[in-house]
Amino acid sequence: MLKGFKDFIMQGNVIDLAVAVVIGSAFASIVDAFTTAIINPLIALLGGNKEIGFAVQLLPDNPETVMDFGLLITAAINFLLIAAIIYFVLVAPMNTMKEAAAKRKGIEAPATDNELLVEIRDLLAGRPLTHPSDPQA
Repeated sequence: MLKGFKDFIMQGNVIDLAVAVVIGSAFASIVDAFTTAIINPLIALLGGNKEIGFAVQLLPDNPETVMDFGLLITAAINFLLIAAIIYFVLVAPMNTMKEAAAKRKGIEAPATDNELLVEIRDLLAGRPLTHPSDPQA
């Protein structure tokens, strides 16, 4: 039972996921500070009201009825920035390193989804297998 747990923990996917969560949290705080200090004021500038920026207050006497669209836009920008940072800093280099290691070992890269679908289509149609990069395919 403990050996199974050890095998699970030592899988590359679990380690990659743990690293991504930690690095993602660190980047999240940096991106959050950037959006709070830079993006929020720019979005508020788009709103005509100097007091609440890009928001609408539904009841004039109740500050709890403010619908802040700027906050929503900032959250979306925050998410996109974090996703881009994680992809370009962690995922893309890791994929490149895995492909380079596979080439050094002489392992062929796995087929893409499109290549597999073309093979399945050809098998179902009873045709000879073609490669998606073939001009005749």
